[in-house]
Amino acid sequence: MAETKTLKLTGAQEEQLFQKYRDYAAKTPQYAKWQLKLPGCVITCYQSGKTVFQGNNISQYTPVSEEKNKDIFPQAGSDEVGTGDYFGPVIVCASIVREEDLPCLKELGIKDSKAIPDERIMKIGKTLMEKLDHSLLILDNAKYNRIHDSANMNAIKARLHNKAYCNLSKKASLPSLKIIDQFCAESSYYRYLQYEEEVIRGIHFETKAENKYISVGASSIIARYAFLTCMQNLEDRYGLPLIKGASSETDACAIEFVRKFGWEELSKVAKMHFANTKKIRELV
Repeated sequence: MAETKTLKLTGAQEEQLFQKYRDYAAKTPQYAKWQLKLPGCVITCYQSGKTVFQGNNISQYTPVSEEKNKDIFPQAGSDEVGTGDYFGPVIVCASIVREEDLPCLKELGIKDSKAIPDERIMKIGKTLMEKLDHSLLILDNAKYNRIHDSANMNAIKARLHNKAYCNLSKKASLPSLKIIDQFCAESSYYRYLQYEEEVIRGIHFETKAENKYISVGASSIIARYAFLTCMQNLEDRYGLPLIKGASSETDACAIEFVRKFGWEELSKVAKMHFANTKKIRELV
């Protein structure tokens, strides 16, 4: 007996479904992205974001749930660090995890970098960089401050994530499952990229993805490793410890920095639009 089922799929699930059955692609109806005519089922993916399954064998073609997504390999994941720190760059990493990588990654205890002490990250970060195909982007403070004049933090992150995936695609074939730890709505993400020359689509957006997908967890550790290394290099250059985060302790550190090196140098190591800057100006 024929039945109809309508699902709201993620961009990644739409892409996976189409790529898996692309040999059955039919003429695209009005207002649709694509249509597949399979044995016992017609699947129509609409521009509205809804995908309609019609036929007497639709269960065979319905995508797996998001809960099962995390067990699909290979998978690619990306994450960013430094966005909440007054001092230091913004860093994004995208990496690919294949099934054969799992024993090594599980032995290293890969999970969200925020749940791992920095000392441990400094020990395992380089190992991950050697083990996994990855792309690492570091946006230093001077360039960040220039860009932020015309783009907000989410726009900057969207461009960095997309660029990381573009770069990664030139190192290895991107898998169907590509995850971003969600920081904005999917529609907003692609709107931020509307003027980019190359855009990687079919991304799966999910909050707290760094705790659910090992590829995102691995990327968060590589990004954190790079951030800690950059911070150490800045501290060595100026001979002054730079406090992470954006607390009152960070303010005190910045005041000392300005008194020693001036405001122009501060713009090379800090995110000047943070509220910390206003407080520091009132005290220096």
